[in-house]
Amino acid sequence: MRITDIREATASIRSEIRNAYIDFSGMTISVVALEADPGHGRAPLTGYGFCSNGRYGQGGILRERLIPRIEAAAPDSLLDDRGRLDPFGVWAAMMANEKPGGHGDRAVAAAALDMAVWDLVAKAEGKPLWRLLSDRYNDGAADDRVLVYPGGGYYYPGKGLEQLQTEMRGYRAQGYRVVKMKIGGAPLADDLRRIEAVLEITGGGDSLAVDANGRFDLATALDYARALEPYGLFWYEEPGDPLDYQLNAEVCAAYAGAVATGENLFSLVDTRNLLRHGGMRAERDWLQVDPGLAYGLTEYLRILDMVDELGWSRRRLIPHGGHQLALNVAAGLQTGGSESYPGVFQPFGGFADDCEIVDGYARPSELPGIGVEGKAAMFAEIRRLVDT
Repeated sequence: MRITDIREATASIRSEIRNAYIDFSGMTISVVALEADPGHGRAPLTGYGFCSNGRYGQGGILRERLIPRIEAAAPDSLLDDRGRLDPFGVWAAMMANEKPGGHGDRAVAAAALDMAVWDLVAKAEGKPLWRLLSDRYNDGAADDRVLVYPGGGYYYPGKGLEQLQTEMRGYRAQGYRVVKMKIGGAPLADDLRRIEAVLEITGGGDSLAVDANGRFDLATALDYARALEPYGLFWYEEPGDPLDYQLNAEVCAAYAGAVATGENLFSLVDTRNLLRHGGMRAERDWLQVDPGLAYGLTEYLRILDMVDELGWSRRRLIPHGGHQLALNVAAGLQTGGSESYPGVFQPFGGFADDCEIVDGYARPSELPGIGVEGKAAMFAEIRRLVDT
């Protein structure tokens, strides 16, 4: 197999929504197409990838550093011992001459490219990615249905309690059971009214997660923790800056419910430091590292090995991202579930068009690769961007 072309483009996913920290009026993502000749007279294959939302497109890093390194690498260095494209070999090539640390935009660029590699690798074997992951890295075990929850409840101009409730009823009608909403973008008293309005729809806190998007200082994070605890929520997400492990540890010590964080940690080392120093409790808390932001699935496999070594169950991991890569990862590697974006970040958020949510669970696609071809509007946009 030989890589024959790599193309990238920037896609807009702008909207008027906001969380506690940013709005999405200028949000973009990077999209990548990776073409290869599989050899043996087979037709060329194309793998597609894109980064998750929240960190903007990374075209400069892709064009100036990562893609040229892959193109300059010795072709055999990108293959495994069977002559197949090796994601770890490609990852090593694109990360050559990069210093450790500084995880952020570089990790996002690498994640978009890495997704395209894994899409192509699974297509070359004629398997959906989740089955390939199961066969290679999980002793053939997999979940044929995955717990999913919709990331929603954003602040929006003119959106009051009635509109928030309508949104949550819509998720319930789509088959979701656990739902998530934003907090921290309004005063505590207002957020509590919003939470109680959603609880009227969910019927209990165990079906509602709340997300502060890293907004709070320690005093505010603890004020919210005290106010939230009686509700018995599914989790209290990212109360403070993702790298403020001391703040996270103090919230975990004070809050009896579950804490979730990790979507803004972009490396194995940062995730390990969270588990060592962030007060996270293996029996109740959740890790949300996103392979669509954190150097890709290749790095996520290393993170899973580290999590295993530290005695955490993979069932305590729920990848952020809300798209098909996260669903494949959750099914094939048997994590605790996957986020979903059925209503935002379109056309890239959400799963295949024929994916049904039943009692809060989704079944992964049987299409080869990640399955981007099964989401018609998204695939049309990807092809417009990188196949023309």
